[in-house]
Parts: sequence; structure tokens; C-alpha cells
Amino acid sequence: MLKIVIYSHYFAPSVGGVETSVEALARGLSKCKGDNGSPEFETVVVTNTAAGEFDDQTLPFPVVRSPSLLKLLGVVCRSHVLHLAGPALLPLLLARIFRKPTVIEHHGYQAICLNGGLLHEPDRAVCPGHFQAGRLGECFRCQRSELSSSFKSLRRLVLTKVRNALCQGVENIAISEHVRKRNALPNSRVIYYGIEDVLKSETVVSTVSTCPTRLCFAYVGRLVSEKGVPVLLDAAARLMKGGHEFDVLLIGDGPERSKLEGEIERQGLRTRVRITGFLRGPQLSSLLQEVDVVVMPSVCEETAGLAAIEQMMRGRLVIASAIGGLGEVVGSAGIVCPPGDAEALAGCMSAVIAHPERIAALGSKSRVRALSTFGYARMLEEHAQVYRRAASKHRVSNPPRS
Repeated sequence: MLKIVIYSHYFAPSVGGVETSVEALARGLSKCKGDNGSPEFETVVVTNTAAGEFDDQTLPFPVVRSPSLLKLLGVVCRSHVLHLAGPALLPLLLARIFRKPTVIEHHGYQAICLNGGLLHEPDRAVCPGHFQAGRLGECFRCQRSELSSSFKSLRRLVLTKVRNALCQGVENIAISEHVRKRNALPNSRVIYYGIEDVLKSETVVSTVSTCPTRLCFAYVGRLVSEKGVPVLLDAAARLMKGGHEFDVLLIGDGPERSKLEGEIERQGLRTRVRITGFLRGPQLSSLLQEVDVVVMPSVCEETAGLAAIEQMMRGRLVIASAIGGLGEVVGSAGIVCPPGDAEALAGCMSAVIAHPERIAALGSKSRVRALSTFGYARMLEEHAQVYRRAASKHRVSNPPRS
């Protein structure tokens, strides 16, 4: 039985794409059977996230939270393969010192960017790749603008150099082709997110309204600046001025909520736009029955867009920014528009209002793409192959002493 340690700085009850994908992976691995029918993997999740009111006993795998250095060292040393959800420096160093097979799954750009998001400060523009091009002075100035500290900026620069160097000698997984190309790390392969089929035997027709009189658009995700929700509000204001009937739900929560509430008030959108707060499980599923189109207006280089994948699996039509891995995920199964362009987004939404029959047609196409490309079983097996190969290579290069 292979002992797999998954290290994720963030985990439940924290909410986000990394947390969701790590939990799904660990759950699936705990159920994997070998050729003889016995469990193939023993999985442990290590995280710095406190449990709070979350009950770890509900999970089918153990969780080690906020470990001391000694505890972390023990967990790493007992593992056969160490899986890092992002290039976390301390466990990466320990794995290198004790020569443990290591797999890094890159959910972001921490190996090539000091702030991890490829956002250039202070203009918040998408970074063209200063770090990889060797323009370290530009990286330093970017971070100094963000942190207002030369010492902290220099520290981040040094740590990113170390992190990038340590990523050169491990197995690297990218969650989209875009991330693989951007990070440009050796020994890299793409493993797309995999999610379970929430509809199972249901058909797309039963979950999508047919020719509704007043369309409901929804954003699903964290309320943070890089997700581009203000662009959606600007587009909604344009549609309202054009006399269109519609509703917008902002399903999520985050640090930008109060600012967005002010923007809704300023643009006179209170009768059209509602923020629901964070929802999950049955509450989310129930509300999504009212939604006709999901809008993902990101202005940053999304790595994959898990929220978009989830809605595609539900058979929803997705309108998304053609940026980063988000545009890659949606592909031709949805509608894409230029990031940060409220006029273009309003045009896409208006076209759907004018031709609501596209909702069912493209929604069905989205589901077909989700089932074929983002299946849960496929994701588990592709990770299992990586673990088997990493453990096998380690055994060959480190044969037991006679």
C-alpha cells in the first residue's frame, strides 16, 4: 500500500478551488482498490488551516492540522510519495533533504511569480512573465508597490527563486495546459480537475428552463477583485439602460462584498442584482435551479476555473472571459468574451436574452464536454499513475541494501 501525504496550506473549512480539489482527490484515493481488492493508497492530508467547527471525523482520511516542524518531518518521512498542492517551501525542502518522491500540483503561479497570481502592481495588469525573463528588478518593484517594504519584497524574490529551483527536480502537475505552458517546468503533465456527476441520470433538459420570460444570470465564486464582478455589474447596468428584463445573482462571499454592494446601489441595480452570500450543498443546488446562465467575468489569468467546470457538469450555459485556463476549460462549449470588457459582456448577455433557445443547446454541449474532459474517475486514475511512477522510480534509484 502506497502512503500518500497531501500537503495543502488551505483546506476545509476554508473555501476555494484548491480546498475543494484536494478534498475530492483525498476522498477518491481512500476508496481506490488494488488488483487484489485491498486499498491501494493510505492517504493523509496535512494543512495549516485550523479545523474551527469542522469535524474531521466526517472525512474518510486523517487530517493533520498546523503540525510542528517535528510532526511534519515525521509525516513526510513515513510517506512513500509527497503530494504538494502548490510549491510549499518547507515540505518541499524536507522532501529534498530526505529524498522523498515529490509531486507538485500547480493550482497557481507561485513557482514563477512573487505574488502567485501573475498580477503586476500597481496597475493590476496581467504580468508578461518578468520573473522567467530574468527581469528581477521589475519583480522587486512590483512587490515593493504591493508590500511597501523593500526587505519583504527582497525576501519574496529570494524565496521564489528557491521555490522555482526546487520545482526543477520533481514531478509537476498543471491543472490546465495554460498553467503548464506558463510555468514551463520540467517533468510536467496536465491533469484537469475532476468532479462527480451531480446530475447522474438526470437529463440537461430537466434542469434548464426552456425559453424563460426573464433570464437569470449568476456569478458563482469568491467576491474578490480578480474575479471581475464589477465588470458584470457594469454589463448589467448597460442591459438595464437598454430596456432588457433580467436578474443577476452573485452567489458567494469575500472581501469585496461591501464594495460591490455600494456599486449595486450606485448604479441603481438593487431591483436586478442580489448577493446571496456563500452557499453549498442543497442550498446551492436549489438556488441554481433558478439560474439560466452562469457568468465568469475574471480579469486575472484563471488557472482552470473550477466553478465553471461545476456549472458545465450541471448543464449550464457558461459565459466566461477568454483568459488563462478559464477560456481553455469552457472552449467552444460556452460563450467567451474579452476580459474586462463590460460592453462585450453585455453584448453576449443580450444575445442570449434575444435567443434563449441557445441556453439548452449550449448547456447540453457544456455537459458533454464536462463528462468527457473533467470526469472524477479519470482525474483519480491519472493521479494514481503519477504516484505509482514516482514511487517506482524512487525504488529503482534507491534499491534496498543487502
